[in-house]
Amino acid sequence: MSESDFPSPDELLPHRAPFLLVDEIVELEPGERCVAHWHLTGDEDFFAGHFPGRPTLPGVLMVEAIAQTAGLAAAAASSLEGKLALFGGIDKARFRRQVTPGDTLRLEATIDRLSARAGRASGTASVEGQTACEASMMFLIADAGDLD
Repeated sequence: MSESDFPSPDELLPHRAPFLLVDEIVELEPGERCVAHWHLTGDEDFFAGHFPGRPTLPGVLMVEAIAQTAGLAAAAASSLEGKLALFGGIDKARFRRQVTPGDTLRLEATIDRLSARAGRASGTASVEGQTACEASMMFLIADAGDLD
């Protein structure tokens, strides 16, 4: 499948700019796994203050981007239609390299367990094959309600 065969991330997630941290889906197995990209241009506001003279992507945003990628896999599952995955916890987050303006972050997330009430996922963020971040996380499933 080509990237154009997949939905846009904003079709599956309620997040919107400036907090939608996934630009495109490149692989998707609903309810199981997702691979996505986040293209960092350098125009993102956080680079100005983190750190002046040496812009670096904050690690917490890498973890959020992995969580959003897991959220894409979960949201694509037919069993979760009308539901919303909410962060429940982060385990074993490790940061391995800096990510800077101009980098494309490859985000890979696997759903390790999924039920009607909660789930567990793990994932990585990498740049050009080098791991930048890896984390495991827990999420809770809630009714999406009216998100418009």
